Amino acid sequence: MVAVAFAWLPCISPTDASATIQSNGELRFELPANGNLRVENLRGAVMAETWQENYVSVSAVSDNGELSTTPPVVDRGESLLSIRLARGPKASPRVNLQLHVPARAHLAIQTADGAVSVRGVPAALLAQSFSGEIRLEVPQNSNATLVADSKTGGVTSSIDAIQVNRGASPQLQGRIGSGAASVRLYSQAGNINVSAMTAATARTESSAPARTVPLGATETPTPKQRPDLAGPQPTTTGAGTPAPVTTAPEEISEGDVIRVDTELVGLNVSVVDRGTNRGVNDLTKDDFRLYEDNAQQQIAHFESASAPFNLVLLIDLSGSTTKVVELIKSAALHFVEAARPFDRIGVITFAGGQVVVSPLTNDHEALRQRIRAIQKPDGSTKLYDSVAFSLDEVFREAKDSRRNAVVVISDGLDSVLPNVTGEGSTLSYEEMIRRAKEFDGVIYSIWTDTQSYEPLSPLDIQQETFDLAHDHMKDLADAGGGAFYECEKLEDLAGAYDRVVADLGTLYTLAYRPTNKVRDGAWRTIRVNVNRPNAVARGKRGYFAK
Repeated sequence: MVAVAFAWLPCISPTDASATIQSNGELRFELPANGNLRVENLRGAVMAETWQENYVSVSAVSDNGELSTTPPVVDRGESLLSIRLARGPKASPRVNLQLHVPARAHLAIQTADGAVSVRGVPAALLAQSFSGEIRLEVPQNSNATLVADSKTGGVTSSIDAIQVNRGASPQLQGRIGSGAASVRLYSQAGNINVSAMTAATARTESSAPARTVPLGATETPTPKQRPDLAGPQPTTTGAGTPAPVTTAPEEISEGDVIRVDTELVGLNVSVVDRGTNRGVNDLTKDDFRLYEDNAQQQIAHFESASAPFNLVLLIDLSGSTTKVVELIKSAALHFVEAARPFDRIGVITFAGGQVVVSPLTNDHEALRQRIRAIQKPDGSTKLYDSVAFSLDEVFREAKDSRRNAVVVISDGLDSVLPNVTGEGSTLSYEEMIRRAKEFDGVIYSIWTDTQSYEPLSPLDIQQETFDLAHDHMKDLADAGGGAFYECEKLEDLAGAYDRVVADLGTLYTLAYRPTNKVRDGAWRTIRVNVNRPNAVARGKRGYFAK
């Protein structure tokens, strides 16, 4: 066993040579060419303002305005700049992030109970909070399409062109000017306010902005101490996939000692309330109990990350879907709209063969064009082969550290099943399930009810076969660690997509070093319990110890 102690270092990813630290503690980072910027703060508020510079500035401050000694972890890749503060221990002080971002940014912000305040309208904005207030100040002569909705909070607007309809969902939806910028604001329990930026509140943009003060705090002199920053770019591994041994620094608290001795097993789990089926967002490491083969394991790493996904839609266009292809295409377009702007999405359709409509891309406009051009493929139904094809496609295309997810939409009627016409899959159902268990990611399945008749003839597909196909789709989601959704009418498919997107955005990441260190290829069963009434954890049920 090797004990490695790490000193505090500026929290700049060691691969990022574009970062600079100013004398006042402000960090500056070059924005990727595509403009993608993700900010997650689970310890406090996020205050962002657009400016004319081409780089991002960020500072971590306490509620009284002083620079914080708890830094964010910043990871800059070719396609995404990520700034993140994980949830701290109980009773730990709040830490807020204040940023200035270029107007060309595609900005996504997420908080837990912290407020979100945005001044100005970037090229794209997605702000999400569980219970924090969201405020947006819109400059004059802006061009934006706005959508805002709060499940249990209120939505208000002081802009004449954007009116609130409290009985609708979303409560606010409208356009300013040409509507070029996409703005989406969502909260589970917090209030949302959209207002015009007046001349009195507008500030002059400059390359050296004045430091702002968090909501509800008072101005204090700038301290001399710079924020200490630590940690590498975070990585997320699929359930049951041992992470490679590394001696690179990890995000740590002062005085911590990191011991590098065995491989980690990573697990992504979503937690839902059994009664409402809604995601549970406010859990801590102490709320989880993790077991491997009924032996309790010590959780070595915990985070409730909203890291970007590689998402693949696998859509069944065989059989009775012939007459509803346009409806399926419309639902797929809705999925692209509901997904986060920094997620990469691919689309595959299948019947007797597979068609890659679009490889993984974050160019969502190009993706929409390809979806509109979808044609129905010919042949029978090869569901099992197509699931395996999509998993292979993800591995081939996903050459980054993003999490992976496949969403399968089908009635489950592979042509190998009794009385289902046509040539079926060469892959067996059991082999498909095994592949799903080994997949480095999450698999969601949406079962569509295509039974349009009562089986009267022995040659018809019998009710037992329809039931078996339904159960096979559920088994696929269980093996893949995701969720199973029923869609009795294809008109409801867009709503099912919304639930999948919401579920993907609420995943906790747990990692542990197994007490059983034997790598014999045997199956290890994983069980996760949550110490919260009615809370249920969903995720992979195990892994092969290879």
